[in-house]
Amino acid sequence: MITAVHTLVYADDAEAARDFFRDVLGWSHVDAGGGWLIFRTGPSEMGVHPTSDDRGGEPWSTRPHHEISLMCDDIESTVAELEAKGAEFTRGIRDDGYGLTTSLKIPGAGEMMLYQPRHPVAFER
Repeated sequence: MITAVHTLVYADDAEAARDFFRDVLGWSHVDAGGGWLIFRTGPSEMGVHPTSDDRGGEPWSTRPHHEISLMCDDIESTVAELEAKGAEFTRGIRDDGYGLTTSLKIPGAGEMMLYQPRHPVAFER
């Protein structure tokens, strides 16, 4: 039936974003033709979140949407390693309860959350 999840990143500068995933994150890839790189992203998991909640007595809501987050085992060492390769972060590491998070700048494509989860993960390491 379903054999994989294919994630899409839309970028104003697709070449810069592809260079980042290839050169800074070091992800393996195939060239689908004409420099159109498709990256191997490794293990994955998917959570389904509500669009509103009042957990903790503070109601919040959001529109239905999809998000991509990158996961790591040690956020401090991962941030240091990525910064040494030229990566930029738009905020410091913070504790969001479910894990330690930061925001990684993707050249030409906005930001992605990087986090060290505190919850059980659904993939094999």
